[in-house]
Amino acid sequence: MATRVRRTTLTLPAAPLGPDNPLPALRGGPDLHRVEIPRDAGLPADMARQIGAAPPRSLLPVRLRDGYGRTRRATDLDALVIENDRLRATVLPGLGGRVYSLHHKPTGRELLYRNPVLQPAAFALNGAWFSGGIEWNIGAPGHTTLSCAPLHAARVPAPDGGEMLRLWEWERLRDLPFQVDLWLPDGSDFLHVGVRIRNPHHHTVPVYWWSNTAVPEDERTRVLAPADAAWHFGYARRLRRVPVPEDGGVDRTYPLRGEFPADYFYDVPDDARRWIAALDADGHGLVQTSTDTLRGRKLFLWGAGRGGRRWQQWLTEPGTGGYTEIQAGLARTQLEQLPLDAGGQFTWLEAYGPLAADPATVHGTDWGAAREEVASRLAAALPRADVDAAHAAWLPYADQEPKESLATGSGWGALESARAGLDLPGTRFDAATLGEEQEPWLTLLRTGALPAGRPLPGTALVGPAWRDLLESAPSGAAADYHLGLAQWHAGDRAQAVRSWERALGHGAGALARYCLAVAEAEAGETGRAADRFLRACDEAEREAAERGPDSGERLAVLTALVREAVPALLAAGRADEAARLLAEVPRTGPDDGRCRLLTAQVLLAQGRPEAAREIFDAGFEIAVLREGDEVLADTWYAIAERLVAGGGPVTARVRAEARRRHPLPERYDYRMRPV
Repeated sequence: MATRVRRTTLTLPAAPLGPDNPLPALRGGPDLHRVEIPRDAGLPADMARQIGAAPPRSLLPVRLRDGYGRTRRATDLDALVIENDRLRATVLPGLGGRVYSLHHKPTGRELLYRNPVLQPAAFALNGAWFSGGIEWNIGAPGHTTLSCAPLHAARVPAPDGGEMLRLWEWERLRDLPFQVDLWLPDGSDFLHVGVRIRNPHHHTVPVYWWSNTAVPEDERTRVLAPADAAWHFGYARRLRRVPVPEDGGVDRTYPLRGEFPADYFYDVPDDARRWIAALDADGHGLVQTSTDTLRGRKLFLWGAGRGGRRWQQWLTEPGTGGYTEIQAGLARTQLEQLPLDAGGQFTWLEAYGPLAADPATVHGTDWGAAREEVASRLAAALPRADVDAAHAAWLPYADQEPKESLATGSGWGALESARAGLDLPGTRFDAATLGEEQEPWLTLLRTGALPAGRPLPGTALVGPAWRDLLESAPSGAAADYHLGLAQWHAGDRAQAVRSWERALGHGAGALARYCLAVAEAEAGETGRAADRFLRACDEAEREAAERGPDSGERLAVLTALVREAVPALLAAGRADEAARLLAEVPRTGPDDGRCRLLTAQVLLAQGRPEAAREIFDAGFEIAVLREGDEVLADTWYAIAERLVAGGGPVTARVRAEARRRHPLPERYDYRMRPV
């Protein structure tokens, strides 16, 4: 049978996402893709040109998603099932269009790592993300800001006469529309995925895309790709070319044979077929292949070290199995972005399905033979020419209009369509999706002015066209505040500061003061930044008091401001003022762990390491701990050094003794690189 698409409900233990952070995301995302390249690295010219190109200056216009905790409860999730007589794929349209499950009916095998819980963790560029399945990453290097956001979804006619499931949305970091079409041809063992990214603008836009697939791992899981070399990138941020499969005497194609988390970007020859597979001890597993546009292939592994194992436990239910990721992207590495010309598009087709190969060959010592075994089995199951033909057959259907809406995403695409009069066949953004977040910006479009009421419109728009509209709008709290955000995002820092100062004059309040505090901090003015943060917190406290005990939004602003202000005060040597601020923040819910860590840091700065250590000994969790963040280990050892040194200086000998006498407990060890 050809593809059928139906609705269902998936029930999982899930931690609620909670509210977004009310402060504008003025700083960039986690700097995990900053790279040190040795002089003798020998990078290809296009890779050298594309690495680090056009990084976003901030996460604007999106907000940070850091309101979740770790208390999970049974939750019903809307899901869509794509099914033929061979495969059944389960998709979560409300969570970035994640393919949660890919079940092969004839063998009864689950081909993906299917996380038994939904536990958000701070891995996306803007925070909340969860592990498992197949995810679609677009925007800037890292996990997409849409990881836990709803996408539009609809039924669409498929090339073979069946149905496709179309997912689409407007990606806000780069202001690009994209679509993902999924279908199962009659009798096929492979999920077909057609992807299109369009640039409707009059200028070139940098594009990033990686399809990440989580697969179960154990000691005998092996990842294979058509390459004899790879670009290794770890959390020490160094890029180097290494041989495949062995590097340093260890076969790195077995994910659990490494100690630390790492990326291996396979150097696939230009004329080779694009594929990557993860096979178990019996030679069974998942293979992914594509047309040549999707050039890159990557293995991500957590490794067998304590930090990687701790992260695996953090992302799922304790006692369950772990995973590794096989990935495919537009560029050779995730450190790169590709230019997409004005009016242009990228399209390609991916295919995901089961593979069975001879285990003795797959796990033998002859890497060439193992690769050839997988390549020949893939050629028999799904010839390269068939993938190219499926892509060609799909392209005319990419413009087919949806037959029936199955899920609704955001209204940002509809707003951009209204502003620019866009014609995007196949991914039209219906005006009916416009909502409360877009309403102030519709007012700006129609009247030339932002609404003057308070609180300020919460969601920003920072693109050049919106900046032009804001510059022409009458001055006021909302207009000047948002103009400052657009100027800051464009790199016009001095202009942004002037706009926020004007906004303060119009009564913009704590949010404008926060922006000015960040501007001082980014300029290296530590003392002035601390002063600005204190005034912003005082203003937020006053606003919360004026609005009464039911003002949850104002209290959220105050709490978020205190979390930012305390490190700024500590950097300025003002620990007592930091302690006063912390005393005003409620110690409940997801914020509790962050407040406990800040309290320990304040106590240490006050010369009270014993009291700081008591907080760690009592135990706490930080639900929003960032990928690659070593703050827990750093604070633990800073406390240990003061305990060992007493009132004396912290010397190299003291540091060594502190590490010997006060080893970091496993519960706080999230380190992803060699110490």
